[in-house]
Amino acid sequence: MADYTVNAPRPRHERAQTWEYNLYFGVIFVLALVTGLLTWSWRVLTTGRLPKLGPVGRALKDASVIAPIIFRS
Repeated sequence: MADYTVNAPRPRHERAQTWEYNLYFGVIFVLALVTGLLTWSWRVLTTGRLPKLGPVGRALKDASVIAPIIFRS
């Protein structure tokens, strides 16, 4: 019989959202949103097709990747 108290999966570590993290996330999101709007509109004009992610979705994705990298170091 397995002893699940010893081999229990470890809980995921989730970092508390601090004001500093939210500030960096907001700044990165705004910069990524401006860039995303420009590239999204350029792509629509040149190819005539919509990209998979819209400008807001892409900016959220970029900010959620870049902001934690700042706090890892």
